[in-house]
Amino acid sequence: MTRILIVDDHPLFREALESAVRMERPSCEIFEATTIDEALELLSREKNIDLGLFDLFLPGTSGLSGLVRVRAAYPHLPVMVVSGHEDPRVVRDLLSMGVAGFVSKATSKSELAHSISEVLNGSIYLPERFRDINQPQPSEIERGDMLRRLQDLTPQQLRVLEMIRAGLQNKQIAYELGVAETTVKAHVSEILRKLNVYSRTKAAIEVGKMDFAQLPLDAIKTAH
Repeated sequence: MTRILIVDDHPLFREALESAVRMERPSCEIFEATTIDEALELLSREKNIDLGLFDLFLPGTSGLSGLVRVRAAYPHLPVMVVSGHEDPRVVRDLLSMGVAGFVSKATSKSELAHSISEVLNGSIYLPERFRDINQPQPSEIERGDMLRRLQDLTPQQLRVLEMIRAGLQNKQIAYELGVAETTVKAHVSEILRKLNVYSRTKAAIEVGKMDFAQLPLDAIKTAH
């Protein structure tokens, strides 16, 4: 039996996604989560999930950080992003992360069902308008390089990095994670090494470039 995970914090859209999934696979088993943490906890319990359908904007995440955590913990899980945010730069970033597909929340139910079928059959799905994405600019190449480095981090290192970006010090991070401060220091050292930066401040700045802060505010508000 096909097993699909839907991750979206909007009940109505989870319902819409489930309806599209049922159109394609009527007897599949569907799991739901509203945050990345819930999704990771569910994936740790439920084995052999065939596909994850993820929104980009989820509580507790910024930019692509949530998807990076999922890809780091479950690199073999096919992931398709279903989002109202359709900036080509973001689609390029998603492809560089190895996602199996991208589809707009504004798409029809029948096309959404078709995209799910394509990904379940091993294809990478993109809407027609994204299939001839132009070559990235130098700044986008740098973003792609940083994304690849982020994917070298372990799930725990990604959590530490998120806390560094939130302004927490090592002692606070240790308390939040329930580990020794020396363990946090070791994680920070590995994070700096893998990201090829010299300080935690520089790490926060570089990773901050992966957020959507530089994109139009109206686009961000309507992309959820």
